[in-house]
Amino acid sequence: MDLLPVLAIIAIALAFDYTNGFHDAANAIATSVSTRALTPRAALIMAAVANLAGALLGTEVAKTVGEGIVAAPSGGEGLLLVFCALFGAIVWNLITWYFGLPSSSSHALIGGLVGAALSSDAVVKWAGVVDKVVIPMVVSPIVGFGLGYLLMLGLLWAFRRAHPARVSRGFRYAQTVSAAAMALGHGLQDAQKTMGVIVLALVVGGYHTGFDVPLWVILAVALALAAGTYSGGWRIMRTLGRRIIHLDPPRGFAAETAAAAVLYTTAYVFKVPISTTHTITASVMGVGATKRLSAVRWGVATNIVTAWVLTIPAAALVAAALESVLHALMF
Repeated sequence: MDLLPVLAIIAIALAFDYTNGFHDAANAIATSVSTRALTPRAALIMAAVANLAGALLGTEVAKTVGEGIVAAPSGGEGLLLVFCALFGAIVWNLITWYFGLPSSSSHALIGGLVGAALSSDAVVKWAGVVDKVVIPMVVSPIVGFGLGYLLMLGLLWAFRRAHPARVSRGFRYAQTVSAAAMALGHGLQDAQKTMGVIVLALVVGGYHTGFDVPLWVILAVALALAAGTYSGGWRIMRTLGRRIIHLDPPRGFAAETAAAAVLYTTAYVFKVPISTTHTITASVMGVGATKRLSAVRWGVATNIVTAWVLTIPAAALVAAALESVLHALMF
């Protein structure tokens, strides 16, 4: 098959990776910026470097995305499927970015794959979708909320007799570490989804066999994600850092630490693609609930959850509509 369409798909995938970076940059650094542990620019630089490093740390999630969600046909129809999946994900990313809603780029991509596959009569591996996407999508925020809540309770008890100003100052320094861990986890999880899609495009285009990720794909995706992260996502940063709950440094540290723990566990132990966005947002809610339940702005939280629920079907609809139109024109 001609190389040019494959290169075009790779370029679009890297563009998606870039939008993932600026869309999800807030996930790693919003809490640190809102507590003034880091300046916005320093936080973005740190997050970009950590995202770059995290993207180099594993490929198991990429294999899950590449071969575990859909069975794409070979040739032009398979490349069209991948293109429409990416288009649907990018459109949803831009919509939610515009409205400042921290939705999941990962689930937008998977929704795009499923929608394009259904439109093209390709095989959707529903068992894989349920086991590797739906169940982790539900469980990871619950675990993030619970872990954030419990960790914050532990910190409150451990420092119950300490001077509040001294504790706050100490956790500002600690947040530098927890934010870096969160950004590393974001790179580890989110970069691999784009790697998986690029490998899928290479396979259906006939330029790669198997779903092992070539080194050049890893490096290209890592750089695109880091560049997107550095460009920032200020709208979503405000939502995560201030509108859900006003965070102090101990709560910011607890939220980031809890979320990072979930990201590493799912990537290395279960090898499933989870949403960084869902995880950190739920962790923020969990640590906020230790203050009092009314401290969490549940109206904002409801809007976020609504965006979560809509992400997969919305991206799927966009991808399916585009695939049906282009398929009729091209084949």
